[in-house]
Amino acid sequence: MNDIAEQYIKLVLKLGLYDADYVDAYYGPEEWKPKGNGGAKKDAFPAAEFKTEVGRLKSLLSQYSPGERESLRRNSMSKQLVAVEAKIDMLAGKKYTFDEESSLLYDAVAPTYSEAHFRGLLTELGSLVPGSGEVSARLERYKQNFVISKDKLDAVFKAAIVEGRRRTLEHIPLPKNERFTVEFVNNKPWSGYNWYKGDSFSVIQVNTDLPIFIDRAVDLACHEGYPGHHVYNLLMEKNLFRQRGWMEFSVYPLFSPQSLIAEGSANFGIEVALPGKERVQFESKTLFPLAGFDPDRADEYYTIQEVKGKLDNAGNEAARNYLDGRWKEREAAEWLVTYALYSPERAAQRVKFIEKYRSYVINYNLGQEMVRGYVERRGGTADQSARRWKVFEELLSEPHTPGDLLA
Repeated sequence: MNDIAEQYIKLVLKLGLYDADYVDAYYGPEEWKPKGNGGAKKDAFPAAEFKTEVGRLKSLLSQYSPGERESLRRNSMSKQLVAVEAKIDMLAGKKYTFDEESSLLYDAVAPTYSEAHFRGLLTELGSLVPGSGEVSARLERYKQNFVISKDKLDAVFKAAIVEGRRRTLEHIPLPKNERFTVEFVNNKPWSGYNWYKGDSFSVIQVNTDLPIFIDRAVDLACHEGYPGHHVYNLLMEKNLFRQRGWMEFSVYPLFSPQSLIAEGSANFGIEVALPGKERVQFESKTLFPLAGFDPDRADEYYTIQEVKGKLDNAGNEAARNYLDGRWKEREAAEWLVTYALYSPERAAQRVKFIEKYRSYVINYNLGQEMVRGYVERRGGTADQSARRWKVFEELLSEPHTPGDLLA
């Protein structure tokens, strides 16, 4: 199996020459990296050569008879190869619908919601947000009271990371050398990113192009750090790559089923670390004062945020209609303003994200729902914190696929 894994890694790394975003992390042998700049000429993309290699690896994998422990490993690589083949087709110019693409790349399809569904949620939210007029405009005015000033951003963000790490360490043992650095950046289509470098080290970047509201401190700290991407990646490295010697887990192709697990667990990890009232208590005691906000308003703020969160699926509808050609850029942005309650500036940024990452958007909300369902069906409900952490850690430590989450 390790021979197949080595060939798979070299295939992924070579494909990464033709898409700079494709290989999100690699910490395997340096000599396995391809030489040259294969992506210099788009018309020279060797699609047939890549497809032949995928077919050969699929054939080798079908002949491999794993033991019970390695069945997850074979299934994981099988799903990853489906995504590799789809990415090859896309780089060669093949067009898939939004749902076809997400199924091939991420082993999942997001449900479709009607406009009436989101209108009903807006009505519910409108009863909570003060003022009059459109809910989106009212919410934007309300949230302007909770923008973290740039001179306080570092302190607030670091305090959130410290709390996320403290709570994670109470349940998940982490390597003694695990560490990260935080960088504040500009001109990015995303709000935050974790660049995992291997050896339990991450670079966490926070985009300051747009105002950062108080809820984003915990969201980004937990999603990018603890118990999100940083913990997910280091556990995969520690348990699968280092301890078991499963070499394929030294490479992370971004456009693959692995990303639904990664993004879904990072989003669900926020409420694992700081569930409900515990988050409000922490923020009112620590983050609101650090940011210079009235701590007595934390409960009100998060009541509104809880209802707003139900609108997250509106982003999938914008992406589906835009990428399938039914909407223009302006229509997608207007939908995001109306039903995802983005500011016009944030909606424009999100459309750029959709253009760049396409059906990847499902990994955040659908991934979170699927991870939550998996954990809760195994007893990790909100009132069973220890069990929730245990199942969550197991999920991050084994090569599960999105299909496994439905079992």
